[in-house]
Amino acid sequence: MKSRVFQKIYTHIENITKATCTIAADGITNEEMAFVAGRPAQVVKIIGNRVTLQIFPGTRGIPTDAEVVFLGTPPVLKVSDDLKGRFFNAYGSPIDNGPAVDGEEREIGGPSVNPVRRMQPSELIATGIAGIDLNNTIVSGQKIPFFADPDQPFNQVMAEVALRAKADIIILGGMGMSNDDYLYYKNTFENAGALGRIISFMNTTENPPVERLLVPDMCLTAAEYFALDSSARVLVLLSDMTLYADALSIVSNRMDQIPSKDSMPGSLYSDLAKIYEKAAQFPGGGSITIIAVTTLSGGDITHAIPDNTGYITEGQLYLRRDTDISKVIVDPFRSLSRLKQLVIGRKTREDHPHLMNACVRLYADAAGAKTKLENGFDLTDYDRRTLDFAREYSRELLAIDINIEIDSMLDTAWHLLGKHFTREEVAIKQEVMDTYWVQ
Repeated sequence: MKSRVFQKIYTHIENITKATCTIAADGITNEEMAFVAGRPAQVVKIIGNRVTLQIFPGTRGIPTDAEVVFLGTPPVLKVSDDLKGRFFNAYGSPIDNGPAVDGEEREIGGPSVNPVRRMQPSELIATGIAGIDLNNTIVSGQKIPFFADPDQPFNQVMAEVALRAKADIIILGGMGMSNDDYLYYKNTFENAGALGRIISFMNTTENPPVERLLVPDMCLTAAEYFALDSSARVLVLLSDMTLYADALSIVSNRMDQIPSKDSMPGSLYSDLAKIYEKAAQFPGGGSITIIAVTTLSGGDITHAIPDNTGYITEGQLYLRRDTDISKVIVDPFRSLSRLKQLVIGRKTREDHPHLMNACVRLYADAAGAKTKLENGFDLTDYDRRTLDFAREYSRELLAIDINIEIDSMLDTAWHLLGKHFTREEVAIKQEVMDTYWVQ
């Protein structure tokens, strides 16, 4: 071993796999960063004095006498207001040709906030997307995923949420993004003049897949800085957590660990929970809300990744293509925000919960009428009206390209109910009907 200022350097590698190397070393800490033959690496396992490092770009071409330099610290991010409006890679280095950020270094990947320092979520996070705000309202401090097929426009939805959401800071974490998607985000934010409140950490398909593992922690370290130090309402958007989990699988398999369900590592639940549990509402007024895309393989919601995600998060937003209107909608049947009851009718208009329930019930009646039609049964007048209502409801309220305020959503819903149904068929409380019913 050789030593430079505050660095431990070794030149004898005992074992090399496709993604890792093992050396004998003392005084090393878990998750400590290092360079192996000039390539960034991180300590992932310590048994006695045997230290295993995960090499992010891979081990190809690394000799056993390569220089291993330990940096003495886990990954860090420099935090300050200078982060705003910038694009960074998985290591927190600028990729937008701007200057390096000058600020306080903070370790990434630390523990989640102690529960005694949290408040019950109680503030509305309006996204401007009617299919979310009307039926699946999001609350500050909530964690909720988008479940979507890979061919659905989830990146476009996330970009729209970033532009419309009523939050002080938006932090975007991109994992395994194509260059087209990266440029789409960048151009969308620039053209909208919204870069001033958006911070982005990007891993593209040109970068090593294992680097994706750093992106969520970078995002959440920045989020904690703004939420705790500045009492800001921070919305963290992560896309795509399936590719994050795939990176976990790559590392696990290359370390010859026994895989669990669907070739995922046995630690998948805790790996995901470590990220999602950073969502919180703080007593000082700041909050961290997490919306994360989880793409589905062939629509399989029982796969290990969405299955574990569903246990951790407080609901899900489910995208599907509505063939009747040829648009992608937020599915009212398979979507659920478990915290929406904390804000609807309290932070929104009093008629919101009544109207939401009535619309979803009538939409369900339309699904039944559609099944009758497909099976050759005669439709009643009520059936036909529910089908007409469902088409307009999807086109004017559930489609992801609808951008209106919550009061406008509620007014639109009342208009649709008055157009297609009688007061008795809507079945909403009399006092609410008397105030808001539209003929």
